[in-house]
Amino acid sequence: MKKLLILGAGTAGTIIANKMRRSLSKKEWNICLIDRYPSHFYQPGFLFVPFGLYSAKDIIKPKKQFINKGIELLFKGIDKIVPAERTVLLEDCQQLQYDYLIIATGARIVPSETPGLKEGLWYKKIFDFYTPEGSVELAKFLRIWTGGEMVINIAEQPIKCPVAPLEFAMLADSFFRKKGIRDKVNITYVTPLSSAFTKPKTSLVLGSMLAEKNISIVPDFYLSEVDNENQKIIDYGGKEVKFDVLVTIPVHMGSELIERSGMGDDLNFIPTDRYTLRSKEFENIFVLGDASNIPASKAGSVIHFAAETLEKNLLSAISGKSLDAKFDGHSNCYVETGHNKALLIDFNYETEPLEGLYPMPVFGPFSLLKESWINHLGKLAFRWIYWNILLKARHLPVTNAMSMTGKKVY
Repeated sequence: MKKLLILGAGTAGTIIANKMRRSLSKKEWNICLIDRYPSHFYQPGFLFVPFGLYSAKDIIKPKKQFINKGIELLFKGIDKIVPAERTVLLEDCQQLQYDYLIIATGARIVPSETPGLKEGLWYKKIFDFYTPEGSVELAKFLRIWTGGEMVINIAEQPIKCPVAPLEFAMLADSFFRKKGIRDKVNITYVTPLSSAFTKPKTSLVLGSMLAEKNISIVPDFYLSEVDNENQKIIDYGGKEVKFDVLVTIPVHMGSELIERSGMGDDLNFIPTDRYTLRSKEFENIFVLGDASNIPASKAGSVIHFAAETLEKNLLSAISGKSLDAKFDGHSNCYVETGHNKALLIDFNYETEPLEGLYPMPVFGPFSLLKESWINHLGKLAFRWIYWNILLKARHLPVTNAMSMTGKKVY
C-alpha cells in the first residue's frame, strides 16, 4: 500500500487530509496525519479573547473531532525529515516511509529572537495575542488597567494574519470607549512597514481609520530590542517608543523541525513554488499553509483556497501528469474596525483589494473595502463555518481563485 504522510494537524493539515481521503482509494493509499498536540486552536479567535468577546472554550477543541474516517492520526513529536530517503523520523525513534509528503507545520512566534522581549515584563506589561496563553493573560491585564501608553508593535514581517494587529488597535479603541477611559489611553501602532498595510489602496483606507480613531502610527520601525527597565522599544536606527503596556507581534518562524531537516530559509519557511505548491527541491513533497515561503498572507483563507490547487496537483503527480493547477495567491480577510463593524478585503498575487460586493455581484451581502455591520456578522459567523465546514473540507459557495465579479475596477 502506498503512503501519504501529512505533517501538522492544524488548519492546513486537517483540510488537506480530509480532501485527500476523499480523493485517494482507501485500498491503495494509507493517509497518516502526525502532530504532537491533541488540541486544535481557532487562531482568529485569539484576537477576541483580550476584550472578553471569546473565552478559551470558544477557540479550543480536540483535533480528532475534525479528522474524517480512514485517516490514521498519530499524536507524536517529529524529529526530522530525510527527503533523500523518503523518511520521517519521530521522536520515539520510529521511522515512517512515504511516497508523498505534505508539510503543514505552520508558523510560530519566537519572542526570544528579540533581546529583552521575553524578560522581566513578559506577561506583566508585555503581551502577545498570537497564542492562547498570551490572549488570556492580556485579557486579565486589560480588565483592570486604568490607562496610559498602549503600544502595538510588529517586530518583523512576515506574520500570521497580517491584518490582526490593525484589528487589535481598532478593537482596543472600541473597548476603551465602552469602558469610559479612552481619554486616558494613548494607542500607538508601531510597524516596520512604511504605512498601515502592505497593499497601497487598503493601506490608505486603514490608515485613515486609525487617524479617525486617534490611533498614532509610527512607520519604518525595525525593532532591535526592548528595554524593560525604562519600558521602551528601540529600533535599529535608535528611535525609541515608550510604553505602559506593550502588545507585541513577535518574530515569526517556521517549525524547528524544518531547521533540523535543513529544508528551510533563514526563518525556517520552506522554499515552495507559489503556483503549484510543490517544494522547489523535492518533487514528492508539497507544502500547504504558513510553513511555505510563498508571497501570500499567512491566513486561514489562503489555506482554504490553496488546498484545492494542492489536491489537484498531488493527484496529477501521482498519475505522472504535469502540475497544471495554479494557485493565484487568493486571500480574503474580514477586518474588525470596532463598534460592531468590519470591512472585507479580497486580493491575490497580482490584484490588490478593490471596492465592490462579495461574493455575489449585486446582493453581496458583504461590502469590500467599506465598513458595515454585515461584515462584522460575517467575521463572527466564520467561527461556526471554520469548525463545521472549513476543517471538514466541505464545499463553500465561493471561488478558490480570485474572481473580479462584483468588484469596481478604476
